Amino acid sequence: QVQLVESGGGLVQAGGSLRLSCAASGRSASSYAMGWSRQAPGKERELVAAISWNGGDTYYGDAEKSRFTISRDNAKNTVFLQMNSLAVEDTAVYYCCAGPNLATSSDGYDYWGQGTQVTVSS
Repeated sequence: QVQLVESGGGLVQAGGSLRLSCAASGRSASSYAMGWSRQAPGKERELVAAISWNGGDTYYGDAEKSRFTISRDNAKNTVFLQMNSLAVEDTAVYYCCAGPNLATSSDGYDYWGQGTQVTVSS
């Protein structure tokens, strides 16, 4: 069992930046692949970035490749999502997730945090 707690969300103007953090706890938390998904009102949840257990492999959605960076610090069991050049379309609840392998869709992750709201104003 892995518990995930997100932080770092908030209100930012378009073009600004935010850094989300996800603290993981539980047995072997650092051995899991981790990801960030988001869900906007009326839309399906989409995976925006993911990272393998050792940080050697990463995945990004097409719209996020040049703007978002995922990283992790296994010594602190924490995963980060640096988001730059934010746009109004990035407004959503962002969820941290964990799974046994790096997956390129939200379905591949077994554990989920409660989410943190990111709102980008124009």
